[in-house]
Amino acid sequence: MAATLKKMFTGSDETLNQPRLDPILEEQPTGSVTVDDAFGAPIEIVSPLGYHVDWISVIFLNVSRIIGVGVFVTPATILLGVGSVGLSMVYWVIGFLFSAASLCVYLEYLCYYPQRSGGIVTYLEKAFPRPRLMAPFLYACLFCTLSTSSAACIVFAEYILLAFQCEITKWNVRGIAVGLSTSMTMICILSTKWSLRFSNAIGMIKVLALVLIAITGLVVLCGGVSHVPNPGANFSQPFHGTSNNINGLVSALLKIRFSYVGWESVFSMVNEVKDPIPTLKTFAPLSLGVVFALYMLVNVAYFATVPLDKIQTSNEMIANLFFETIFPSSPNSTNVALTALRILVALSSLGSVIAATISASRIIRESGRQGLLPYPQVWASTKPFNTPLAAYLLRCSVTNVLIVIPPPGDAFNFIVDLQYYPESIYAFLLVVGLFLVRRRRSADMPAVPFRAWTFVAVFALLVNLVIMIIPWVPPEGGIYAGDVSFFYATYCIAGLGVIAISWIIYYFWYVYFPRRGGYRIRQITEKLSDGAQTSRIVKIPIEALAEWDAVHVDDSEHLTGNEESRR
Repeated sequence: MAATLKKMFTGSDETLNQPRLDPILEEQPTGSVTVDDAFGAPIEIVSPLGYHVDWISVIFLNVSRIIGVGVFVTPATILLGVGSVGLSMVYWVIGFLFSAASLCVYLEYLCYYPQRSGGIVTYLEKAFPRPRLMAPFLYACLFCTLSTSSAACIVFAEYILLAFQCEITKWNVRGIAVGLSTSMTMICILSTKWSLRFSNAIGMIKVLALVLIAITGLVVLCGGVSHVPNPGANFSQPFHGTSNNINGLVSALLKIRFSYVGWESVFSMVNEVKDPIPTLKTFAPLSLGVVFALYMLVNVAYFATVPLDKIQTSNEMIANLFFETIFPSSPNSTNVALTALRILVALSSLGSVIAATISASRIIRESGRQGLLPYPQVWASTKPFNTPLAAYLLRCSVTNVLIVIPPPGDAFNFIVDLQYYPESIYAFLLVVGLFLVRRRRSADMPAVPFRAWTFVAVFALLVNLVIMIIPWVPPEGGIYAGDVSFFYATYCIAGLGVIAISWIIYYFWYVYFPRRGGYRIRQITEKLSDGAQTSRIVKIPIEALAEWDAVHVDDSEHLTGNEESRR
């Protein structure tokens, strides 16, 4: 009977009946596997996507993702929020410390699961094994439907049109944005190696450009540019004018948080790194450190060059003011400088798009491999170009829809902001989950190569909690004075609604329908012809459940207890 059931539920010879054990965390004697271990995505010992992520790609994938348009705009908005140059610089340090603490959390997860790509969707699966699959399912619903590069594509389109002095209309912006999204996706589909090289090249250009801005600022600060009077004036009383407006201070903190978003990109590709733990331990922090140094030096350049009152009263982005001040000699030189700046902003957006596309495809693929998306074989497959084709196509389709459908203004801004609040909730839960993972590990398990200091993890937990609270603080001017013309926290409420809808879907899929249908959900591992492995959901009749578990779990003593109570 056992052999018959095994053949019935495993299917072809390409289906594997193997335990889901991750190195280090779930190191157990053979035959000591529970039903809970059989949920989630299988480990791909050999990556079917290849090993194209080297230390250079680790650095520049993160750098390209982090450095977008923000570095050319955000310093002025931070200054307006906090009121003084000194506190503005402190905020950039705070943003770095928070990102570094969160990076430590990810590095510890990496040491527990060094052969699992997918980043947060994988770590949620491991941190919250019960209710089974619920945590990664809720995150996958959010990420697969709302996480896009639509805003970066639109910024690219607008600035490339400005650079070449073309008319900006709704449809030519949308056309260029869709073209960018589609072309970057095609590059990624055709070759992982060349898409990473392209991302690295754009990242290098961005770093070089910011280094040149930083050097120019240091020359100004040393008095090397005669037409910039009093270059150190903004630093003579750095904390003069510091604001006591709570709205501005908390809003600036939120903007700083988003200025560093992207440092986690490479964790979605862990299984494509030949030696992930030592490589990421060294070069992921280095990438964040490079960005932090550039941010600080570019801020110094801006504040050394542009008078404070001009920053506070001008509607231009601060990078514009910087270039106008450095090149004031003739209209032609100023125009050339501004054209170069616009091209640089466009390139920064392009780099963010391709880095985000590469990273997001792995999260979507891992969600499919976990059995969270229909037809998991399609999502796991790497045919025909040895890339996650289905994941790229989904990402591109959602991005293009959100470029074309929402009208410019409130609707577009609302949809772009919608994903951020649920993301902050999942980031908070991820840190909570790290403490749960630590508690579940037995004392005799081997020490991991990296363990975040507890106070660092607690710091990350508290900052994530603050980030969850900040969006609810009413803006200065009332509840209709936010980024949109309607109630300022609508996107927070809608974000909670997305989580609630996802939970309802999960409840019907995993609890209600199985109870009504007299079956339970289990997973089996399938190996595809390209070497990829994925989980496939199977429905096991209740009367055959004990026999099925006995076949698929070697040590049946772990299965005692009422199945419903274990749900």
